[in-house]
Amino acid sequence: MEQNRRVEVVAHRTEWGEAYQKEADRLKDVWGAKLLGAHHIGSTAIPGIKAKPILDIMLVVTDLDESDKASYNSGMQALGYHVLGEFGISGRMFFVKTNEKHERTHHVHVFPEGHPDIERHLAFRDYLLSHPEEAEKYSRLKEELARNYPDDIEAYMRGKRSFIEEIERKAAEW
Repeated sequence: MEQNRRVEVVAHRTEWGEAYQKEADRLKDVWGAKLLGAHHIGSTAIPGIKAKPILDIMLVVTDLDESDKASYNSGMQALGYHVLGEFGISGRMFFVKTNEKHERTHHVHVFPEGHPDIERHLAFRDYLLSHPEEAEKYSRLKEELARNYPDDIEAYMRGKRSFIEEIERKAAEW
């Protein structure tokens, strides 16, 4: 799918919101009546902070019945997505879209209604939207990690882990 995962964070781009909406509309055609909601999550959903230029979209569906997965996988592939299965989170379907340079442009996380990660993702986003000082700390951390680990996505992710866990804890209490 991609040859390497260079770590780059960029200033927030106003077009990310519009790009999310356009892609969410396309995804509705694949998921149809099972789709309960689409959410722009991740750093591109938080104005003012730096982010990897990859749109994270979370879909909430009624269920992920095994008998339907092949059909949804085909629909996502028709939109240019790569199927990655659960990809480390039990109960999730995960899809990645890349550009002509094989760089990731979109992540789609599909969760069945009631999955605990739905609330976690939304609470994290909403907490940072409501706490700009915390969002700015996160932005600076990501910028520093990208500078220190430009060719090591795993080190970049590990470097964010404790901050993310702290924000998730605060968001759950909030």
